[in-house]
Amino acid sequence: MTSQTHFPTVGIIGAGQMARMLIEAASRLNIDIKLFSKDLAESAALIANNIVIGSVENYAELTSFAAGTKVVTFDANEYEFENLRKLEIQGQIFHPALSTIETIQNTELVKKLLLDSQLLFKDADVNFDRELSIQVARSPHGQTVVYSVVQIQKTDEILTEVIAPAPNLSDAKASELQLIALKISEIFNIVGVFTVEFLDLGNDKFLISEIKLGPTNSGHWTIDGATTSQFENHLRAILDLPLGSPTLVAPITVMVNVLGGQYLDMYKPFLHCMAHDPKLRIHLYGKEVKAGRKVGHVNISGQNLEDLLDRAHHAADYLTGRITE
Repeated sequence: MTSQTHFPTVGIIGAGQMARMLIEAASRLNIDIKLFSKDLAESAALIANNIVIGSVENYAELTSFAAGTKVVTFDANEYEFENLRKLEIQGQIFHPALSTIETIQNTELVKKLLLDSQLLFKDADVNFDRELSIQVARSPHGQTVVYSVVQIQKTDEILTEVIAPAPNLSDAKASELQLIALKISEIFNIVGVFTVEFLDLGNDKFLISEIKLGPTNSGHWTIDGATTSQFENHLRAILDLPLGSPTLVAPITVMVNVLGGQYLDMYKPFLHCMAHDPKLRIHLYGKEVKAGRKVGHVNISGQNLEDLLDRAHHAADYLTGRITE
């Protein structure tokens, strides 16, 4: 005898760490995930129980994957629009929509639409004091939630650190930036989670620097630092379910990325960090360790920013072999 469920199945094209964390969030919502992966060694494929191996360039494989899904979302940077559009014509729902993805990929069009809406977008190299980021979730019927403004730090264009909420930012200015992010969701008709990055030029001047669709690295802090993670709210949004609260669960949460270092097997350093600081939340992605590659991240929440930064960076450095004690 088999049981039937009315809980939906979400398809994910791509099987990196974003898909992996969507699978983890889906289990709490009793939502099934169907994964479209290049092979069984990808990060999300290691924990998925419903996998189709194939290529988006193969329409038959793509069709087989999409069968039985209520909506398909993405963990991808490149898109095979020809085959995806064929599926869309057949009635397949994609979130974010293919038209939205194409628009966001067109930088000149993005600049024009933002300019028409009187929003300032970075169109040249400028000096800035720091970078900020905001995650927003939006459902098809227009419900939105917006997360706290966070401060992000990059090294060689790779995100290394996030502080939530952004220090030294007034409530009034944070609200202003959040309203801009919400307006962007309407301008581009975005469904799901997306991120807006800003350049802080000082003197209360800010420029939009980038719009990223889907859950992003700068929102990983939400897994442990917000009532509802960006991954859970992405699933809720694309299924048009009521969205979860984005409120902070602690005064401060710090996220530090773990980049590949000297340890090919990270189990022993992982155990050390767990014993050394039990309040750490360490997330590893099951990826092959390569120098400079994102293989995980560390979250920690509390009240003292300096203390949290020290502990998170200590753990990340130990996991990568930069320090040994």
